Amino acid sequence: MMTENKEQEIINIVKNTDLKHIAVIMDGNRRWAKEKNLPSAFGHKKGVDALKTVMYACDDFGIKYLTVYAFSTENWNRKKEEVDFLMNLLAETIKNELQEMHEHGVVINFIGDLTKLSDKLQKILANAVEVTKNNSGVHLQIAFNYGSRDEIVHAVKNIAQKVKSGKLDTEEITEDIIAENLYTKDIPDPDLLIRTGGEMRISNYLLWQIAYSELLVTKRYWPEFDKNALAEAVLEFNNRQRRYGK
Repeated sequence: MMTENKEQEIINIVKNTDLKHIAVIMDGNRRWAKEKNLPSAFGHKKGVDALKTVMYACDDFGIKYLTVYAFSTENWNRKKEEVDFLMNLLAETIKNELQEMHEHGVVINFIGDLTKLSDKLQKILANAVEVTKNNSGVHLQIAFNYGSRDEIVHAVKNIAQKVKSGKLDTEEITEDIIAENLYTKDIPDPDLLIRTGGEMRISNYLLWQIAYSELLVTKRYWPEFDKNALAEAVLEFNNRQRRYGK
């Protein structure tokens, strides 16, 4: 249990730094389950619990944006049973948790190519976005069927179409123009990227957006990541010097 003094310390750090957005690669659900001789499905369900905990902790600490990697474009290569389970898990989680999240002021959005999902799932996700769009709490972006290279290709195609139609000149293409055509166009770039599970790679996640993000890798599996772990990450971030190449 976090003490009031510790929580206030974290709140003060967030207020006095530029920490507005945390992105997370939620890794280790299956390994956590395997080490406990449990089915991987149980690990994924515990991962949902961890996400709720971290999301509400962000709200408590004053961190405005949280973006999490839930399903990558490469995850389609997993066994069909696991893919189907993850699709159903997202649908059931949104349906079961939407009202509570709405009451807490959470703003829900999804980034990725949602057109590859079933019509039923697309409707569930679109409803969550619509219900929470006017809220003022923490902004939760769930990256689903997301791959950063795929996102950049999508952005390039959009820009090329604008050039082709005469709405944009090639000399007008800037970093801002590219950013405006990404899935994350309405939110600031992450200040901190956390990867759980100990793996030392980015895994095709927010490659453009994390150009100057601080990186933090923890050996904790995602189901073990809680409010105290997030507080430790904030303290670590506070000890970093962000130079932006200077």
